[in-house]
Amino acid sequence: MNAQPRVVSLIASATEIVHALDAGDMQVARSHECDWPEQVLTLPQLTRPKFKVEGSSRQIDTAVKSLVEQGLAVYEVDASGLKSIAPDVILTQDQCEVCAVSLADVERAVATWTECRANVVSLRPHTLADIYADNQRIADALGIPTAGIALNTRMQDRFKALKSATTGLPKPRLAFIEWIDPPMSGGHWMPELIDVAGAINLFGEHGAQSPWITLADVAAADPDVILVAPCGYDIATTRAEMPVLDENSLWQSLRAVRDGRVHVADGNAFFNRPGPRLVESAEILAEILHPGRLCYGHLGVNVVSHTHPIPHAQSVR
Repeated sequence: MNAQPRVVSLIASATEIVHALDAGDMQVARSHECDWPEQVLTLPQLTRPKFKVEGSSRQIDTAVKSLVEQGLAVYEVDASGLKSIAPDVILTQDQCEVCAVSLADVERAVATWTECRANVVSLRPHTLADIYADNQRIADALGIPTAGIALNTRMQDRFKALKSATTGLPKPRLAFIEWIDPPMSGGHWMPELIDVAGAINLFGEHGAQSPWITLADVAAADPDVILVAPCGYDIATTRAEMPVLDENSLWQSLRAVRDGRVHVADGNAFFNRPGPRLVESAEILAEILHPGRLCYGHLGVNVVSHTHPIPHAQSVR
């Protein structure tokens, strides 16, 4: 291996971890989803989705499920491009085959590359403890183990500070919406973030897969606050999808909707990525849950209040 390893990151959260380790100059290529920090956009892109990402949440869900049911990969890795770059370390994941390029996709790409000596590091984060472990595994693979220790310490200290700030505050009941049509809530690390931010989580279990839910489930739970932050969606895309909810009579009947306590956040940048910015994700939650008591500067930037429009209106205000 070279004195400074050549790193290919094929998952957005791993790219963010590499840069949080102050090792961004080691990265030589990325996936189509790696978009932060912005300088990675100049790197060669080695993956692509096999479905139209421009569709509605229902259309995307249908397309992805169809590929999986046929036993087909959801994403494709540019095998020749990967070989030509000759990386020392390849970062991927085997947590979710439909969320991002997976270990199986990478293995197919290097199957005929007999001289490949790259260290393939596959992440499987389900909890914050898993994420700390992944941070350290990447740091070790890059030959900078102390940077992993430092990153984990920074994240843990900020989570502790936030937990301390929310201790003793009222605990609103939160419904977190991770996909709009069909509805899904958040599992994995989300229950931990919600707890740190000072709320009661209504759906999803610690470390478990994100559960499918119905609007009837949400109505029965009667949340105080609702946060809509779909996987892979920024705020603009999410707002464009909100009429699917706004025009539903069950949604209109929800107390949180009537009280104006529905928020839309950038799920793509924050909640859905198991990396360093989960700290900011928890801070966003805390600002939403405890308005006027906690301020971290995220409101109006990474999260916006969603005003329920007149029933059957086509716009999102």
